[in-house]
Amino acid sequence: MRYRSLFAVAAVCATLTACEGLKEALTAHVDVAARAGSQELSVTRLADLVGHAKLQVPANREVAGLVADLWVDYQLLGVAAAHGDSLNDRKSIDEATQSYSVNLRLRHLQDTLLATLAKDTASEAGYTAGKNDLYDARHILFQFPVGATQAQKDSVRKKAEGILGQVTDKNFADMAKKYSSDGSAVDGGKLGVFPRKAMVPEFGNAVAALKPGEISRLVQTQFGYHIIQRLSWDEAKAEYTRQYPQLTGDNALRGYLAKVDSSAAYDVKKGAAQAAKVAAIDPGTHRKDNTTLVTYKGGELTVGKFLTWLDGMPAQQRIPQQMQTAPDSIINGFLKNIARNQILLDKADSMKIQLTQQEQDNMYHDFAQLVSSLEQALGVDAKLLADSAKTEPERERLAAAHVEAYMDAVMAARAQPIPVPTPLKVLLESKYDWKVNAAGLDRATERARSIRATEDSTRAANQPKSQVPLPGIGQPGAAGAPPSAVPTPAPAPASKPAAPPVKKP
Repeated sequence: MRYRSLFAVAAVCATLTACEGLKEALTAHVDVAARAGSQELSVTRLADLVGHAKLQVPANREVAGLVADLWVDYQLLGVAAAHGDSLNDRKSIDEATQSYSVNLRLRHLQDTLLATLAKDTASEAGYTAGKNDLYDARHILFQFPVGATQAQKDSVRKKAEGILGQVTDKNFADMAKKYSSDGSAVDGGKLGVFPRKAMVPEFGNAVAALKPGEISRLVQTQFGYHIIQRLSWDEAKAEYTRQYPQLTGDNALRGYLAKVDSSAAYDVKKGAAQAAKVAAIDPGTHRKDNTTLVTYKGGELTVGKFLTWLDGMPAQQRIPQQMQTAPDSIINGFLKNIARNQILLDKADSMKIQLTQQEQDNMYHDFAQLVSSLEQALGVDAKLLADSAKTEPERERLAAAHVEAYMDAVMAARAQPIPVPTPLKVLLESKYDWKVNAAGLDRATERARSIRATEDSTRAANQPKSQVPLPGIGQPGAAGAPPSAVPTPAPAPASKPAAPPVKKP
């Protein structure tokens, strides 16, 4: 529902919402945690799955919700297979894969913009002049201790001054390997080609003031004292020429986006942050929500559109979960960035930028392969069900039994949880009836904790007493410890630490 300016209308809507909530509370099956098609996940069943789990997962509300969501997705796949639905309707697939297609279209827009914005080529004259504020340099860092006092900083400076007099163009790399305190030391202090603004101001300004091949005096930054050399053209040429198109293109795109932002007139609506948080943690019930989060010149970002963009972001970043504890100011900035994406998508529409026929065909093919592989893994393949059961109700019951068996195997650590990708999840939830009962999840969590506490107590009572623990047994990461198979997204891979002068994003 959009934000209203008339208090009377808002009051009526609030009353109706309260009545609907009361009706649902009075009519809900109090012992049901989730429902998918004709199947129900009881509170007791969910509590047993979580409480008796052999996985290294806590018996908490989040895990109960993840298990219930996985159960719903699997059961809906079973329902589709039982009905002989191959989920290959192209119109439905197009709607479910919007998070994929909009991002691909933006990439096409970016390529189109780069072709017109970044036509420059690398040259020695451009490098010497610092064209586009791009430089190639190396440095020797004399790092400050953590929480350094002025006396300690003076001591670091004294050491750096003693080394500075010994540094020449010929021995710079060797001196960096010997004395530099950061990760670039192993490469002779090389930092690679970088935009000036990628560095802290003191460092970037010092590099820009140097001529190619020149060595600086001591430069102080928040990290310590640096001796910097801007590389000569001969030393920088290969890397500079290779990276120049990308870096100049990035600069051109940043300038283009700055113009988009300056003319957008973003207006984040009151309560938008909270509305986004609620939708992010329960997207299934908000995908058609037309509540306005942000307006901009020529359009608006609704909850439904916001979720489309959110769906396309890497699952391992766990953005919906991170949003729940983020301050409203951060969420509002995030919503502005999403609104900018929507503006760019509108631009792609105006330029008639669409997926190619090959991209569309690949998408349909990959979607069909995904459905087939998941059905086979769960034992709910349509042909298998049809061979074993004659009627739809019989096939539904058979599919449900296979899903329950697979859930048992997952929670007993005998099988890996198979994630259902968002596009397929969206399609299943749009076609078939389903529901997750929040109150049921709460009750299941309480029971699961009680089960876990009883099992832990029994295990502790039966454990042989020993004054010296056996090494490695049961310790995370040690030999003999059970492998983790937590049905949650994996953490994002760690990135290579940036050199100290580089600003952190």
